[in-house]
Amino acid sequence: MNRKNTGRAALAALPFLLALAADLILFATRRDRLPAQLASHFVGNGRADDYAGRTSYVVITTVLLVGTGVLWVLMTARGGFHGRGYRRVVACGYAVAGFLGYLMAVVLLVNVDAAEDAQGRAQDVSFPMWQLAAALGVAALASGLGLLLAAVLPVPEEPSADGQADRQADGTTAGGERIALAAGEVAGWARSTGNRWLLPAVALTCAGAVALLFAVGWSAAVPVLLVGLLLLSFARPNVAVDRRGITVSGMLPWPRVRVPLDRIETAASRDIKPLTEYGGWGYRIRPGRTGIMIRSGEGIVARLADGRDFAVTVDDSATAAALLNTLIDQRRTEH
Repeated sequence: MNRKNTGRAALAALPFLLALAADLILFATRRDRLPAQLASHFVGNGRADDYAGRTSYVVITTVLLVGTGVLWVLMTARGGFHGRGYRRVVACGYAVAGFLGYLMAVVLLVNVDAAEDAQGRAQDVSFPMWQLAAALGVAALASGLGLLLAAVLPVPEEPSADGQADRQADGTTAGGERIALAAGEVAGWARSTGNRWLLPAVALTCAGAVALLFAVGWSAAVPVLLVGLLLLSFARPNVAVDRRGITVSGMLPWPRVRVPLDRIETAASRDIKPLTEYGGWGYRIRPGRTGIMIRSGEGIVARLADGRDFAVTVDDSATAAALLNTLIDQRRTEH
């Protein structure tokens, strides 16, 4: 990791570390005033219906903020964001850290000086639901701070698209495009893609999971949180073309999609309309075609040996399609 990436990773980690430090300091300074069993879950009217020990509070707070912070650091340092997209990633990270840190602090503070029953559980503790709105306000302020701090470091520049192949009038590159490779030369291509609405959707999903945790319980919150983490891992997917074929992966080892080279007959680049051609965004399966649709625009379209098409929307798709055709030719020559 170079110096610039280190700085960006530190900027992304900062709000989660500050939120964790604030929550742990609150806990340390008020530990003697807390009941043995803190009210930790609240129903719709704000009354407590479940409890957790003081150690559990520390563990849950640490895992929640550190785990989410690590994911955001990976996304910021390795996600390939640039320009406004980079600033939005940083701002969303600060918003999530502010939202989670505030809620965990409120859970602690409502338990301070609470009376205990015979089992050491806090009595007469309530969580005012307006605190959820206050948490959203803190998230908005933290997001603004993130935007300001993002200007401290140079914003990553968008990679040059000089290497794109020429397009035909209909927006499609000819299927015969090739990239000249010398005998024994090895080549690969990789590019990140994204959608500006995906990160806000991730933030809203995670916020909804936290709200469900307090209002309903773990059974409702965990599935929503898992969906949010899955969306986060694919907020900036990477598309790679090499001798293995086409690989689409997120920031985590799983899930990933790979189309082996020996299944591809030819490749081309063209503009793709996900809604009309594939029925929406995400991983799509339609009659005669499958694809990963992150946004509208140019993409790689590979014709497979079984007659189906596999497509993925990504910038500089003309170069990727030309390289695929060259690698297909090499494979056929070798065999």
